[in-house]
Amino acid sequence: MVLACTMGMAAAAIHSHHTSPERPVTPDPKLPIEDRPPQAVSAQAETTTAILDPPPPAATPQPQPAVQLWLHRTSVFLFVLISAVAGVLLVILPWTPEWTDNYLLLSFPWLRTFVTTGFFRGFCSGLGLLDIWIGFWEALHYHEHQ
Repeated sequence: MVLACTMGMAAAAIHSHHTSPERPVTPDPKLPIEDRPPQAVSAQAETTTAILDPPPPAATPQPQPAVQLWLHRTSVFLFVLISAVAGVLLVILPWTPEWTDNYLLLSFPWLRTFVTTGFFRGFCSGLGLLDIWIGFWEALHYHEHQ
């Protein structure tokens, strides 16, 4: 079926090519501009001017409603607060006795051994510092769209 459709389209293309005196839609790029059909020259001129024209001015941003603005402010504040608190907990908590002497680790001695290593404690503290950094970076780079 696909072969029949392809052959039918090829026959229609050949038939329309031999019956119409027009030049093909895609001109030969090797021909000089004078030998090209007029529609190809105008299309090339439009393309050239479209490339050289400055971009159209961007649409002016619409002011945000007050509710949406306050929701954005609140979400940024909560993000910074949660990041800072979680970061401080991750920096301090691995070095306290509560880190290893808790109810969850009493039934898993192999996990308790891994959690008490200096590598794991340092890794958790590093994640805490990263969390604090992300929270403060977000707070310092906050801006409202106007």
